[in-house]
Amino acid sequence: MRALDAATAERADGAVLSVRGLTVRFRLRGGRTVAAVTDAAFDLAPGECLALVGESGCGKSVLASALLGLLPANAETEGSALLTAAGPDRPAVELLAADETTLARTVRGRRIGLVPQSPAAHLTAVRTVRAHLEETVRALTDTPRRERRAAAEAAAERAAFPAGHLDRYPHELSGGLAQRAATALALIGDAPLLLADEPTTGLDRELVDRTADELRRHADAGKALLLITHDLAAARRVADRVAVMYAGRIVEIAPAARFFGAPGPRHPYARGLLDALPERSFTPIPGLPPELSKLPEGCAFAPRCALASDVCAATRPEFTAGLACHHPDVPASDAPAPDARGDDLSGAAHA
Repeated sequence: MRALDAATAERADGAVLSVRGLTVRFRLRGGRTVAAVTDAAFDLAPGECLALVGESGCGKSVLASALLGLLPANAETEGSALLTAAGPDRPAVELLAADETTLARTVRGRRIGLVPQSPAAHLTAVRTVRAHLEETVRALTDTPRRERRAAAEAAAERAAFPAGHLDRYPHELSGGLAQRAATALALIGDAPLLLADEPTTGLDRELVDRTADELRRHADAGKALLLITHDLAAARRVADRVAVMYAGRIVEIAPAARFFGAPGPRHPYARGLLDALPERSFTPIPGLPPELSKLPEGCAFAPRCALASDVCAATRPEFTAGLACHHPDVPASDAPAPDARGDDLSGAAHA
């Protein structure tokens, strides 16, 4: 693990996670590369929820996998992702440079919890949900042996996992139950940072709200939460800020109240995500995202953007002041104002 220089440590002061220039490329046969993530940069503070939204395939889950060192062998990473110090026994860790031993023994589960996008793949087929929970309680907490059963049941309750299903095996669970089991496992360690990758997949609206509220409580307890989601209702319910990703790049970061209310997002793509919702104008974004192996020279959104000009096609906009756009939209002042995090907004980002 490489030493952290003074500039890096100063940059991340006060943040749980500080990301700069995070780039992920996948090498393919024939010499081609896929630009899965390009120049991602953000800080995540204690007690804050940052919702990362965008269409399928834009790089959201790849970003999360890079932070945990879970990328395949053909991946190449650049940049910095600093997990800051959390006491004398928890020094700062440069996640992109950390070795597997460091990540497995001191980071995953203990300092960064994960709600995976495909929970069934993360559950051992020959062990019950109860066994998974009790083992995680044993590994991540100081709970005495005689109290682990109760602690496991309490973890299941936090994630709305029914007690009557605790002795079932993964293959006996529905997709929604597997999702709730994975959420329960991720919450056990009370990690300073929680990565929740599509944590509401397969859940009905009531359980979506309950899961979102539990994740928000995790943040309200002083932990940081990176919520990766297509569900803008869940994002609006819990997020403090929203980061919009398109074709591997973060193109806008905005306070959630401004993003979902007035004046609204400034990037045309971000505005298009909201306009595609049934509660808004229900107008889909025309066209399709570009292939990440064939990104254009300029703005990747230009072929789908009504505001695009020659400069958009020729020059990629820099990300400055929370925005990457040559012609930022000026939202109408009469956009719906947010009343509360729980307002109904049940569409999805890729509607």
